[in-house]
Amino acid sequence: MPVKTWWIRTQAKAKAKLCAADGRNIFQSALICLSSLQWTAVAKDLPQCKETDYYFEYTECDSTGSRWRVAIPRYLGTCTGLPDPVSGTDCTFSCEAGEFLEMSAQQCIYSLGSGVRFDEWDDIPAGFTSLATYMDNGPGGDDSLTCNNSTWVPQGNYLESNRDECTVSLIYAVHLKKPGSISFVYQYVDNNIFFEFFIQNDQCQEMDQTSDEKWIKLTNNGEWGTHTVDLKSGTNILYWRTTGILLGAKIVKPVLLKSIQIEGVAYTSECFPCKPGTFSKIPGSSSCELCPRNTYSSKGASSCTPCDAEKEYSPEGSAECKEKPACSKKDYFQIHTPCDSEGKTQIIYKWIEPKICMENVTGAVTLPPSGEREPCPPCNPGFHNDDASTCSPCPPGTYSDGVKACQPCPAGTEPALGYEYKWWNVLPANMKTSCFNVGNSKCDGMNGWEVAGDHIRSGAGGSDNDYLILNLRIPGFRLPTSVSGTTGSEFGRITFVFETICSADCELYFMMDVNRKSTNVVESWEGSKERQAYTHIMTKNASVSYTWAFQRTNQAQDVRQYVNDIVKIYSITVTNAQDGVASSCRACALVSQRSGSSCVPCPAGYYIDKDTNQCMECPPDTYLSGHQIYGKESCLPCGPGSRSNKDHSACFSDCTFSHTVQNRTLTYDFSELGPEGSIMNGPSFTSKGTKYFHFFNISLCGHEGKRAAVCTDNVTDLSSKDLQSDSGEFVNYVETFVCQSTIIPSDGRGFRTALSSQSISLADTFLGVTVESSLGGISVRPDLFPETSKKVPDVNFFYRSPQATSSCDKGRNAVITLRCNPEKPGRGELGVSSKCPAGTCDGCTFNFLWESANACPRCTEADYHEIEGACKGGVQDTLYVWTEPKLCTKGVSLPGKKTSPCEAIDFWLKVGAGIGAFGAVLLVALTCYFWKKNKKLEYKYSRLVMTANKECELPAADSCAIMEGEDNEDEVVYSSKPSLLGKLKSIATKGNGESCESVQMKSSKPERWVWG
Repeated sequence: MPVKTWWIRTQAKAKAKLCAADGRNIFQSALICLSSLQWTAVAKDLPQCKETDYYFEYTECDSTGSRWRVAIPRYLGTCTGLPDPVSGTDCTFSCEAGEFLEMSAQQCIYSLGSGVRFDEWDDIPAGFTSLATYMDNGPGGDDSLTCNNSTWVPQGNYLESNRDECTVSLIYAVHLKKPGSISFVYQYVDNNIFFEFFIQNDQCQEMDQTSDEKWIKLTNNGEWGTHTVDLKSGTNILYWRTTGILLGAKIVKPVLLKSIQIEGVAYTSECFPCKPGTFSKIPGSSSCELCPRNTYSSKGASSCTPCDAEKEYSPEGSAECKEKPACSKKDYFQIHTPCDSEGKTQIIYKWIEPKICMENVTGAVTLPPSGEREPCPPCNPGFHNDDASTCSPCPPGTYSDGVKACQPCPAGTEPALGYEYKWWNVLPANMKTSCFNVGNSKCDGMNGWEVAGDHIRSGAGGSDNDYLILNLRIPGFRLPTSVSGTTGSEFGRITFVFETICSADCELYFMMDVNRKSTNVVESWEGSKERQAYTHIMTKNASVSYTWAFQRTNQAQDVRQYVNDIVKIYSITVTNAQDGVASSCRACALVSQRSGSSCVPCPAGYYIDKDTNQCMECPPDTYLSGHQIYGKESCLPCGPGSRSNKDHSACFSDCTFSHTVQNRTLTYDFSELGPEGSIMNGPSFTSKGTKYFHFFNISLCGHEGKRAAVCTDNVTDLSSKDLQSDSGEFVNYVETFVCQSTIIPSDGRGFRTALSSQSISLADTFLGVTVESSLGGISVRPDLFPETSKKVPDVNFFYRSPQATSSCDKGRNAVITLRCNPEKPGRGELGVSSKCPAGTCDGCTFNFLWESANACPRCTEADYHEIEGACKGGVQDTLYVWTEPKLCTKGVSLPGKKTSPCEAIDFWLKVGAGIGAFGAVLLVALTCYFWKKNKKLEYKYSRLVMTANKECELPAADSCAIMEGEDNEDEVVYSSKPSLLGKLKSIATKGNGESCESVQMKSSKPERWVWG
């Protein structure tokens, strides 16, 4: 193939693959070589190139499996006369392990064979790129600049990811001549980080990978994991991508990469020198060894150099020796010696090993003298003292408080097996302690914890970022005989009392490994914590290993600056341990009351009667609390609006509820809301722009008390609940009444699918349902939701999760308020308060409002009324309508139209009514007529009286003339008004002079009295 044609093809391919240009030295070199050829074409006067001015590379293989070896200048335009391209080795050729391909002669000498390895992290190796991405920003604007300083950080022995919430990718491109693989050693302990590894081809297309290959599994604190993925021949662009999710003030634990090994590159053109702190004894080695403690080496060493033992020291794998400082109080610790044959112990002081300080210099301290010999503490409960120095477990069927000798359990009782460690003179046989450092093995062999009489405390370790580990192994759990037939979810529990004293960012982890599958962090505590107790309940019968890991700081430290930061554990109690001992006996159910009768299990939902020791069933609507079934008082009443299941193991709501108000009973049916409901509120944004949602799953009622709400970590489809088929396996999900997950949408950080993490249970115990605003110490704040104007009261469902957390010492609570809203049919709308958009204002009590027409009471006859129509043609219709607003659902149906016969009014009744009306009008007319007639008669009478003067002469008037302006008629007013009969009588007797009347006349003249 002509060289010119080859360069054209190379340039075209390089341009087609610009998306993967980071780290792809072959294409970059090709472009450099093209520029060099163009330069030499115009620069004839440059000096001839020397061997130091260029290096050799192979071209890509053609269709026949051939390739060319070409020379590429190190610096453009410095020389001319590069060697001509020559035929290269076959494309399938590779060197053996421990050999490398010398390009001048094209022969194998020594190398890693077909692989490359990266295990030196003083800086980011050539070819690697750390790239921060900002896929989505909050509503506040462009926050992309906040991630400019986010990067992978080299820490010498490992590479550390960013500690913030930015998305940062570590990228490396490699071109494989044949199918190969990549394997890397990592540590990934924090599920607040999403850690993924994926591969792209030269067209920026992501290659097919299973979820196990893409999503990296969590490792235990202080342990390293290995992840291996097969690679295809050709260009592979490798991505290690992390995204931190900081929803609070907690800082994430970074991902650590210890080594990366890639196989299939076909050749390497040089040997890799051993990094400082390592050496290679013999030629052709495929790996380097760490220098032992108190030795050091430089880069490319074949042996290690000892330090000055008196003045210097060095940890394992050191590149230099350090000067020993003067000894201080941080360099020794105290321990309690084991009990001797006389039952005595004493406090002694020891130097922390390895000793890295000097005693014989100015300012150095010496070891304090040992304390006086004191009596040993008593044995732990369930153990007895064989002799003066050792404690042994009590034989089966016996018990002891640790002070007295072992005694058999009385009749009608059985040993309460378990462990109760409260005296710490020696480490118990089923516990062990260790020390681990993420960067090296300098604390291997040290005790991570030390016994101290009445407590066990963290040790000194080799440096401040060591993990100090304490482990307790329980082979399984065994329920007491009497309760072995119950269906409760508790198989045992562990309780420990602890205290942390810290001046830095220390953290105590409590972890659990079930059936040797994987270790999960159950709870963690940061900083100083006062003395407190923590309890974890085991809901499955399995072999379990409990681990306490204490780290003084998660920052890379190689010194003992915070050696006085410690954690103390005062007591550890485990109940129902399979291989446990007994500190007491508990009552059991007997076959009969005869002497020597053996213990028998009670059926589910039965308690032990105190008088007869027989099994008795709990009353209706009561449940058994845990595995305490002795006495009728162990059957606890269910809360309001709830009932017990058949086994009396839990109380639940059957989705019905009744409430009486104003002499009316409201009956509710929530069965339409009973199946699992969900709400996703948000979006919310972190300080650096990560968009996330709070996702809640709610199982309101029904299911015979089964917890039907499920939240799963690392799910990609929110509707998928395909849990692991092996029910005995612990997977990352919670199953409860109310649970919460944090969802990062696919567009929030550039992920191709939605991610879910931090799944927690908010409610695993149902307390009851009521219209009251409080129950069991849980209250509904009246200001969280707007008040309802409707007459139907809200119904509150109360739940509790008694599992204590670092922020909620009494566990979490949840209240679901159901509100009748006819405008929201079906399942309605489930929401949270705008004042607490995360569903909670204090982090411990969660409140939800569920508005739906199905939250209305069932309809009754009181919810509608009737309307009667007019009687037409002897027929009358009656209609029924709902009383508005309609605040009910289902229940009774609205009756249909009712038709009934009716009679018309009788004809004579109409005639009578007409005559009566006519008579009433006539009577009114006659009354008016006679009233006017009466007024005229009164007037005539008054005139007659004034003219009559026969026997009763009136005094003569001063004048009879009518003055100008006077009326010719005077108004007559009687002093005593006569009746009509009297007036007629007066007219009849006029002129006989036998009587007279006194009449008062009123005129325009002064008043006068007239006698007649």
